[in-house]
Amino acid sequence: MTAVVQQALRDGVSVITLEDPPVNALGIAVRRGLAQAIAAAQADDRVRAVVIHGTGRGFSAGADIREFGRAREQPWMGEVCQAVEACTRPVIAALHGMALGGGLELALAAHYRIAAPGTRLGLPEVQLGLLPGAGGTQRLPRLIGASAALDLMLSGRHAGAGEALALGLIDRIAVEGDLLEQAVAWANALSASGAPPRRSCEAQGLADRAASLAALETARAGLARKFRGQVAPFRIADAVQAAIEQPFEEGLRAERAGFLQCIDSPQREGLVHAFFAERRVRQIPEARSGTPRPVRTVGVIGGGTMGSGIAVALLDAGLHVTMVERDADSLARGQRNVGKVYDRLVASRRLTEGDKAATLARFTGATAYEALAQADLVVEAVFEDMAVKKGVFAELDRLCRRDAVLATNTSFLDIDEIAASISRPQDVIGLHFFSPANIMKLLEIVVPRQVAPDVVATGFALADTLRKVPVRAGVCDGFIGNRILYVYREAASHMLEDGASPYQIDQALEDFGYAMGPYRTADLTGGDISWAARKRKAATRDPRARYVRIADLLCERGWFGQKTGRGFYQYPDGARTGRHDPEVLALIDAERAERGIRPRAFTDEQVVRRYMAALVNEAAKVLQDGIALRPLDIDVTMVHGYGFPRWRGGPMKYADTVGLAALLADIREYEKEDPLFWQPAPLLVGLVQRGQDFDTLNQGSSHA
Repeated sequence: MTAVVQQALRDGVSVITLEDPPVNALGIAVRRGLAQAIAAAQADDRVRAVVIHGTGRGFSAGADIREFGRAREQPWMGEVCQAVEACTRPVIAALHGMALGGGLELALAAHYRIAAPGTRLGLPEVQLGLLPGAGGTQRLPRLIGASAALDLMLSGRHAGAGEALALGLIDRIAVEGDLLEQAVAWANALSASGAPPRRSCEAQGLADRAASLAALETARAGLARKFRGQVAPFRIADAVQAAIEQPFEEGLRAERAGFLQCIDSPQREGLVHAFFAERRVRQIPEARSGTPRPVRTVGVIGGGTMGSGIAVALLDAGLHVTMVERDADSLARGQRNVGKVYDRLVASRRLTEGDKAATLARFTGATAYEALAQADLVVEAVFEDMAVKKGVFAELDRLCRRDAVLATNTSFLDIDEIAASISRPQDVIGLHFFSPANIMKLLEIVVPRQVAPDVVATGFALADTLRKVPVRAGVCDGFIGNRILYVYREAASHMLEDGASPYQIDQALEDFGYAMGPYRTADLTGGDISWAARKRKAATRDPRARYVRIADLLCERGWFGQKTGRGFYQYPDGARTGRHDPEVLALIDAERAERGIRPRAFTDEQVVRRYMAALVNEAAKVLQDGIALRPLDIDVTMVHGYGFPRWRGGPMKYADTVGLAALLADIREYEKEDPLFWQPAPLLVGLVQRGQDFDTLNQGSSHA
């Protein structure tokens, strides 16, 4: 055997062990070792049964992603799975930790499956722009039915051992103790009873053809809405249709064709980039010298939308939370905001009343800062006003433990100024949550000049506890995400004033892959929020800069978006989906006339090119200013906080894909219209001159 696959004979059972830490990825060495081990077991008359298991953290997390894009070496995983399934001795897969992707496909090819409690099983290939390519699209629906199989494959989610047993994905859950011993004992029992191999390819989960096709059509109906612009989900549906309608071997060929189409696509490259970027963002300079402080009790100051959302995120992570508000009525309102979240979960049967009660037992409220005296960490989430925030931090400085971490959730304000206003600036950090804070994955960890390394490390550790994606950001107006957002929203405003409609701009960017266009997003978040930011910046705005007043005019009418029933769109009777508003278009026309602007037409392609040019140009300035460590940090920020299509990898990956020279040429052309707004970023110019791209900067930086 190879060094990463071991084989031993135990009481007539050939035990095949995957031993390639950390996650037993199915690289070429493992595939070859598995193929050799199965062939050896098949040829050995002493072998009555086979057990396949993995050492370390899990059975197998699936393919070695580092092999994607390289020349493909034989055997591929589908051939290994076919050899496992064809084995004439019973093959048992003993699963623990994780059995994901190709790891689960290997288990599906085995004849019987036992899993330790806590095992996670899934086929998450869709999250990498792929479909299961080793028979998973054919074996899984035959084993558990089309509806359940499509749910697992299209969501990419993980099923626990209990759910897997209920679905028929596994045959039994191991009791506490040695999993391998139990698997070997079961293998001997199967052999002694004369139990034959039981092949998934022969399972009858698709026997009801009409029901299977109905499940497929139901799944297809939602694909365009859920997976705008993506290829892999549709190829998964095609492969399941082949499983329903064709013999197994024909289905395997259909699956293989879809897999090869996906693995050679830019979407797969973008999603793999996003996958690795989401892991590399945790490699930060402070990791070398900062040991996280323990966090078990957290204070949240403010019970509004952000404060209550942050409280829910903390409670969901098992922490003890104390909410502080200025008076009893405000506190009661904040507590109701938190309670409503759990009421909805109970109503949707995603939470029991008992679980809700247990969670809220860790949630207390107060109207005095003294309640935070023993908190490990405090998050301030009050109104975006510097004087108000300084007042809060003065109280925290006076009352909190000297080793407590003091965090602000500000979206724009200067955290260095906040930190400098108290006696312990080393304990102050920015934790910028995104609304709704209990759902959005991004957490910008904003690092002031005087902060201690262990405080930064604590922020990243907290993000992991909350199951959020942390990105390290420096201090500037808007940090990474909102600073970039401000500029590309300005580019959209310029197009709006010059002749495009808000509805065209939104549609063009949604067709590009954004979850929502900028004007639909503005209506969702509330126009008054960005209006307040614009008014705050008015005193320091460059008088030469172009300023578009259209959004301000809507706000002056009280049209703040969904919460007021009108914004750029109309929301009659509390509707969640907006409709076009002729009055908004008339207002825009009147503003153009007053400004002496003769409207011109934009194609959807021109809308996207200008929008992306502004985004990437400002992102390059954020990089050269040191606000972001690497281009990949910007990619992760924009994907997880601002709706950028993940399958494109992020804006910096997208820029590399279209070519920095072409993007810079667009900026140079736009610069002729507005030299102030369209100043090319020196970093971008330098990369083009050197023939480099943003990924060059990713590869050249390491903070592990």
